[in-house]
Amino acid sequence: MPVDFRHLPLRSYMFVFKGVTAMLPFRWPEVIAGEGSLSQLAERIVADGHHRVLLVTDQSILQLGLAQSLIEGCAAAGISLQVFAEVTPDPSVALIDAGTAVAKAHQAEAVIGFGGGSVLDAAKLIGAGVLNAKPLLKMVGMFKVRKGMLPLYAVPTTSGTGSEATIAAVVSDHQAQRKLAVLDLKLMPKVAVLDPQLTLNLPAPITAATGMDALTHAIEAYLSRNALERTDELALKAARLINGALVKAYTCEEHMVARSQMAQAAMLAGQAFTQAGVGYVHAIAHNLGAYYKVPHGLANAMVMPYILRFNKPACTSRMAELAKVMGLNSTATPQSDDALADALIERVEQLNRKFDIPLTVSQLKAEDIPAIVRAARAEARYTYAVPRYMSQQQGEALLNEMLAVD
Repeated sequence: MPVDFRHLPLRSYMFVFKGVTAMLPFRWPEVIAGEGSLSQLAERIVADGHHRVLLVTDQSILQLGLAQSLIEGCAAAGISLQVFAEVTPDPSVALIDAGTAVAKAHQAEAVIGFGGGSVLDAAKLIGAGVLNAKPLLKMVGMFKVRKGMLPLYAVPTTSGTGSEATIAAVVSDHQAQRKLAVLDLKLMPKVAVLDPQLTLNLPAPITAATGMDALTHAIEAYLSRNALERTDELALKAARLINGALVKAYTCEEHMVARSQMAQAAMLAGQAFTQAGVGYVHAIAHNLGAYYKVPHGLANAMVMPYILRFNKPACTSRMAELAKVMGLNSTATPQSDDALADALIERVEQLNRKFDIPLTVSQLKAEDIPAIVRAARAEARYTYAVPRYMSQQQGEALLNEMLAVD
């Protein structure tokens, strides 16, 4: 694809950003994994010297009883546990402020985030709110969490966001219809508990959507121009695991091997994108969530085929490598990179059909499209090293393809 010199300043900026990212001292969480691994958490928290802890979760987790063994374990270990179970999807600034107030009143020394991506993001921001004497909105952006956060023990109950191994947290400004990202090395959890038993009761559509979220992380991290050798290894392994395990986890709720593989893959993909970044799939999905409350994983799955087609001219060989690692290449006859890139797109579409994920966004309004594209392009411009930059006109044409036809 010919060089577009209009984007040379952006490319130069992202090249420098890649170099900086490669040198950053990432501290990855300690991982406690395997069936029943949640039972080890209370003792680990006490061993770390914490006795007053805030448990951040949501009402559905409590109603399903998923956290009961942890609550009992904390009591037996002598931990004073305060529960904040008010987290909702796409948590707002007001919700984070409320959780921070509860943590301060309890004099919490550490935080447990127990739930999906929204819960883990909320737990990060609540932990940061305790230590930083400034409003949450002042921490939005990169490297503004000056004093860090309380030690965070992340317990994901879905295999998707990878938030248990990232330096990012997203908060929603509902009034302005936007999602805001806080990114800082200090937001990395201390410990990640990957217990596949916690995902057994997930409804199949949530297993599918969160799994496609993880696949999006792996693919966008690999296609990023900020990809490093290390992130390539993580992204490719995650993509391979997801392609082999997600359908099994979706069709057989109690397939423990598949659920273990999905938990591992989600974390690997999270590590990959926390260094390499994501792209336009996320930028558009974030805004579909902000405008219409489309769940993030679902939005990623819907948008991904369109963006892969858009990106293909700029990263055909990288898409082909993903297809090979995912086992999409024919062993009988050699295939061109072009054909393999198409196979990757077809696989994503095939998974979407399998999971009944629609091709169009029913809530999308034609009159909102220009603003959504502007916001997505602004989000990506100095944040994501996308394979190919998108014009306003190209973005609007792409989103028009996603309009539901009456």
